[in-house]
Amino acid sequence: MTLRWVVGGLSVVLGMGTCCPAALGAAGSSVAQANAASAMATFPAEERGDILMARGEYLAAIDAYKGAPPDAQVLNKTGIAYHHLLAIDLAKKDYEKALLIKPNYPEALNNLGAAYFAEHDYRRAIKLYKKAHDLLPDSAVIAANLGTAYFARGKYEPGLAAYRAAFALDPAVFDKDVTQTISGPTSMADRAREDFCIAELFAQSGDRAQAINYLRKALDEGFKDRNRLMEDQVFAKLRQTAEFAQLMAEQKLH
Repeated sequence: MTLRWVVGGLSVVLGMGTCCPAALGAAGSSVAQANAASAMATFPAEERGDILMARGEYLAAIDAYKGAPPDAQVLNKTGIAYHHLLAIDLAKKDYEKALLIKPNYPEALNNLGAAYFAEHDYRRAIKLYKKAHDLLPDSAVIAANLGTAYFARGKYEPGLAAYRAAFALDPAVFDKDVTQTISGPTSMADRAREDFCIAELFAQSGDRAQAINYLRKALDEGFKDRNRLMEDQVFAKLRQTAEFAQLMAEQKLH
């Protein structure tokens, strides 16, 4: 049989050999999707773009944002969408356009810094992150990005200082999948040092589980300074735990 109905002026046709509950459920899902699409079409362009970004539909989000007034916020969001698609040059252009409209826009400065970071231009990334951090000192995300850029340049002391600032603002910042931090890749060795330093921060705060978690990451990424691990006073209490003994046993198996 053929099941036909009309939803919001849209004729939906489903060809079926027999009418069964599963088929009707699938049809109902199609109706719901059509209703959702129809409803979203009535939203302002920027709001549609935000919804599509949240779904990870970045190309569709870009198309939606292009229908909105091109203010600094919309241009920054379009840049983020391009950034997620790894179209770094296009992302940079939109961040730069946003900054022409609003020069002291910390989020756009942060994201432009992340674009330069992705291109391994760490010096310029640090400059942009520092400016963003000066404008928005309460942002744990920007402080963490700044620390990562310092690590990428081999500047471990300022990197750790930035990580401490980020941790003080939000201890969960290193575990968050935050869309406003788009950071580029670092080398495995740099990532290992970063994770070791994050483990120190968690150990100092008394969060044993997270300290072990980041130590495991650092070791898996190739952290080599075992003497530092076994002698660092920050880990003195941690070394007395069963969790630490288990971690060391795992590493020997590797």
